[in-house]
Amino acid sequence: MQSKLDDHADESTSQDTEATPDSLPEQCLSFRLSGPWGHFRRVEGNTVKTTYRIIPRTTVAGLLAAVLGIGRNQYYDLFGPESSAMAIEPVSELRTINLPVNNLTTSQEGLKGVNTRGKVSVYYPDPTEDRQRTNYEVLVEPEYRIDLWLDDEEKYDELREYLSEGKSYYTPSLGLSEYLADIEYLGEYEVTAVAQSEPHAVDSAVPDPDGVIPEPNVNYGTERSPAFMERTTTSGEFSGRRTTSYLTYTYSPDGDSLTVSDTTVASVDNRTVVFR
Repeated sequence: MQSKLDDHADESTSQDTEATPDSLPEQCLSFRLSGPWGHFRRVEGNTVKTTYRIIPRTTVAGLLAAVLGIGRNQYYDLFGPESSAMAIEPVSELRTINLPVNNLTTSQEGLKGVNTRGKVSVYYPDPTEDRQRTNYEVLVEPEYRIDLWLDDEEKYDELREYLSEGKSYYTPSLGLSEYLADIEYLGEYEVTAVAQSEPHAVDSAVPDPDGVIPEPNVNYGTERSPAFMERTTTSGEFSGRRTTSYLTYTYSPDGDSLTVSDTTVASVDNRTVVFR
């Protein structure tokens, strides 16, 4: 039986380059992310809001920024390509369902205002307006193990404290605010380089599809997702954010290991992973 390559890659025409590997860190924090539901909206989604199977690197960065209480658009340098390293392992089978959702618009023109005794005006979606039905592709009971290193020692130590004590400044979620995330801290581990004289079985998703060797009876998926972002300014004022590079992950939707060659492989807690 031949291997099946399920190509979910984004065909975007963006000129941004793929992120390139850096040297391995000496140690990393390891934790498990899980929840009943997850949705990581693909950038090319339209009517049906499809989801990435592998949680994007930028989403993990945003979730950890929420844990640390770092403001929106304030954490991109902390998780930059030269100042961080991350490995993402899907622990459970990656299953999805289509879930129709009725939405109320939150645009300014669709909000209804209430004045409370002349002091504070409260605006909320008008419940008398028609709902808009949108189909969401949703991950069912997603679970990932994340290995993370940060160059910023102060933030690294602070994150270790928050994770080990089960604390979070803001409520972490798996993509959508209503899909709450459970974070289980697993510990701090040494990162050891694995000799590359022969192919290796890797537990994590592989952010380098050229290094994966197809094996019989193994299903594969690939998808290209945002890896790093930066703030943008106009006339010296903050104007938004943009993705600076992407990663193409290869993974097994069934949770099987992948065989790789010519790829920088590391050992963490008796597992083999690929950092980016």
